[in-house]
Amino acid sequence: MSVPLDTLLNRPFNDEDLTPEAGVALLNQRDPGAIAAIQAAADALRQQQVGDTVTYVVNRNLNFTNICEQHCNFCAFRRDPGAAGAFWQDWGVMLEKAADGVQRGATEICMQGGLNPAAKIDGSSLKYYQRLASNLKDEFPDLHLHAFSPQEVEFIAREDGLSFAAVITALAEAGVGSFPGTAAEVLDDRVRQILCPEKLNTATWLEIVGLAHSLGLPTTSTMLCGHIETPQQQITHLEQIRQLQQRAIAQAKPARITEFILLPFVGQEAPSMLRRRVGRDQPVLADILHLTAVARLYLGCWIPHQQPSWVKLGLAGAVEALRWGCDDIGGTLMEEHITTMAGAQGGTGMTVADLRGAIAGMGRHPQQRDTLYRAIPEASASSTGGVPAGAAIG
Repeated sequence: MSVPLDTLLNRPFNDEDLTPEAGVALLNQRDPGAIAAIQAAADALRQQQVGDTVTYVVNRNLNFTNICEQHCNFCAFRRDPGAAGAFWQDWGVMLEKAADGVQRGATEICMQGGLNPAAKIDGSSLKYYQRLASNLKDEFPDLHLHAFSPQEVEFIAREDGLSFAAVITALAEAGVGSFPGTAAEVLDDRVRQILCPEKLNTATWLEIVGLAHSLGLPTTSTMLCGHIETPQQQITHLEQIRQLQQRAIAQAKPARITEFILLPFVGQEAPSMLRRRVGRDQPVLADILHLTAVARLYLGCWIPHQQPSWVKLGLAGAVEALRWGCDDIGGTLMEEHITTMAGAQGGTGMTVADLRGAIAGMGRHPQQRDTLYRAIPEASASSTGGVPAGAAIG
């Protein structure tokens, strides 16, 4: 490394972006002392940017179908029509699940599913997806719908011969409040050709997310990590996410990226080709923590909120990630299918007590938030470091 480690680690504290070369250099560090310095810097930057509050959202996951036209090499969730384990939930079941979530305090429904070509109303995929949203919003108008990935937007547009902007606008009008920034996997088309050759490419993912911001829909951002990608490709991904956020801010777009989430690869039930190539079934926590810290240093000046995946890492692993740059522990989920079907060992749902207890146990202040990182008051907020209702967090 031509630039001293201390010099690189000080840059984000002075509002200086790390260069891609610096990011790769940090990821390539193998000396335990250097990794400890990276961890300490990421944790200090997290504390400077968002303080010692750790947020969480009470949400209900709703995967409406696992029937999918695509065959991603990391996915154990998809099924063909009529295959064992295939499901496609009807409207009543979805309303029951949403009602259950509301009864348990959910402020958000997180809704995604497989790309099912039969999911149409009057021959239109868009009408089906609009009804997915409007059915829930009509019944539960106060619920935030965090729904439909950029891949689902591309699928609807392709099936119906529409522009991406027309699809995004129609979904927003039906009640969608934000998009999950999933289907990103790794934003490098060489990796995508191996992981998900049928999916939208990098440029299309970036285009759809940028359009969503222009049209007023916030998004999250994610990276599927810990499989065949290199440190250079990881930094390429982070750089494109950072540039996307920088453009949203520079152009004063009405919405932007709210958070970054690392999604470690779980291969236990994944298709055999990729599982053999990766050579393990569960994430390597040390590697994920190292990448978590570098992501905070690389993105923190632009995307202040970072979240681990307790589904993939387990709650103990997610809590440890809070010491490596993360400031949010995610959602209760209540019923998670996609990662669990891949063989993840973190469970399918958490209670508020689980999350609050884990946060308090490490000496941080738990705070419930909504999807857009506005604080939600709780009966115990005064004793847990809460902030006023509606206030932005971070």
